[in-house]
Amino acid sequence: MQRQAPFPTFDKVALNSTASHKVVLVDFYADWCNPCKMISPLLEKLTSDATVKTGSGRSLDLVTVDSDAEFELAAKYQVRALPTVIAFRDGQKVDQFVGALNEGAIRQFLAKL
Repeated sequence: MQRQAPFPTFDKVALNSTASHKVVLVDFYADWCNPCKMISPLLEKLTSDATVKTGSGRSLDLVTVDSDAEFELAAKYQVRALPTVIAFRDGQKVDQFVGALNEGAIRQFLAKL
């Protein structure tokens, strides 16, 4: 499931420590960012496929954050380049990557989670 997240929604979804069965991927993007336009469909595809799991066997959820509109949230997580994708598990940031990775590289990232 993909959600466009303003700050309060982000807190409820990504920082929800009771959602122990999921890893939440937070995609920080901007409309003007061409690499963001390349990676967003891949993230949507992978997170909407119920057969794609993390290395720990958890399912995925996707939250997108427009870093121009939610600059305070981007600053809180020290987003300095786009796209930045941060993984949250049990309400805690566990890993991240920066840049437009291909599908194979994203799958490798997910396998580490």
